[in-house]
Amino acid sequence: MKLAIFGATGGTGQQLLDQALAAGHHVTAIVRDPTRLRRPDRPRLDVVTAELMDADAIGAGVTGRDAVVSTLGPRPGAGGSVCAEGARAIMTAMRATATRRLIVVTASGHIVDEGDDLLNRALVKPLLRRFLREGFADFARTDEAVRSSGLDWTIMRPPRLTNGERRPYRTAIDRNVRRGITIARADLAHAILAALADPATVGHSISLGY
Repeated sequence: MKLAIFGATGGTGQQLLDQALAAGHHVTAIVRDPTRLRRPDRPRLDVVTAELMDADAIGAGVTGRDAVVSTLGPRPGAGGSVCAEGARAIMTAMRATATRRLIVVTASGHIVDEGDDLLNRALVKPLLRRFLREGFADFARTDEAVRSSGLDWTIMRPPRLTNGERRPYRTAIDRNVRRGITIARADLAHAILAALADPATVGHSISLGY
C-alpha cells in the first residue's frame, strides 16, 4: 500500500512510519522539518517538506496514494484549531487529487458514551475537559469535519498515550473502551495499520485501550 503520513515526526507518527515500512508499505512522510525524521533515507520512504496549509505541496504528497493518515496533535501554546484546520487542509487536498481513504487520530477524552464507566463519566472526564479544554475542543471540531468530509474515513480515538512496549490491547467501534485509560503509541500505530486493512472500519470511530 502507498501511504501518506502527516505528523510523521511525532511520537505516534514515527511509530506508524516504522511499522508501515517494516510491513512493506511505501510511505510518504509529509513534514515541516525533515531533520526530525529518524533515518529519512530508508527504502520505500519518500519525504515531502511542506507547510500544512500549502495546498500545492501537500497535494503532491497525497497524489496517487492509497490512503492518508493524520497523526497531528495539538501544539502547546499554539492555540486555535491546529488539528481541525490541518484536517480540513488535508481533506481538501485529497478531494482535489481523488484520494479517498483517510484515517485521523483524535482522542477518547472528549467523548463520553456508553463505553465509559461511572467514574469516568462523573469525575475523570469532567476534570480532563476542564484542564484540556482547548485541545479537546480542537479534537471535537476535527471529528465533525472528518465525519462530514464525504471521504472514506476512520477516526482513531486513543486514551492517554505512553511510550510503552507493544502488548495486547482492546478496541471498540463507535464507543469508548471501558476502563481503557492508556495505550502505547506503538499499539496505536498497529491499530491504525489494522484499520487501513479492514474496509469495515470506514465511516466509524475506533477507540482502544488496555
